[in-house]
Amino acid sequence: MEYTLEVIPLPVSDIDRAKEFYSEKLGFHVDIDTEVMPGMRIVQLTPPGSGCSIALAGDALWETMAGPRPAVGSYQGLQLCVADAKAAHAELVARGLDVSEPVQHAPQDGGTFMYFKDPDGNGWAIQEYRVRATTPLREAITAQD
Repeated sequence: MEYTLEVIPLPVSDIDRAKEFYSEKLGFHVDIDTEVMPGMRIVQLTPPGSGCSIALAGDALWETMAGPRPAVGSYQGLQLCVADAKAAHAELVARGLDVSEPVQHAPQDGGTFMYFKDPDGNGWAIQEYRVRATTPLREAITAQD
């Protein structure tokens, strides 16, 4: 049985503000913006080229789930991957994103990162994997096994 990670609910305080941030500053595609039941609006956005989306979630969504409710801005370490960190940095800065300069923590592929936070304080990293320019993720991972 294969399992795919496809949607990550993200706790935000203002869905419209978050939607604008992720679509305008990051270039995420707006897949869904609808009220799925009375009082519960879901906005789902997907990064270009990704098989996984985020769902912007207000209080109503968390009330449908068992377990603790994550605090707005509490998600840290969410990660995007790109084939060229310098090009991604230039594009994001041109869109008006406050993103750190790329930092190489290790010389091997996958060792360069940059960081930003969304308007609620959810923290993201962008990691450079140069191999992704020529090899899809699934094939790159399989080749390592």
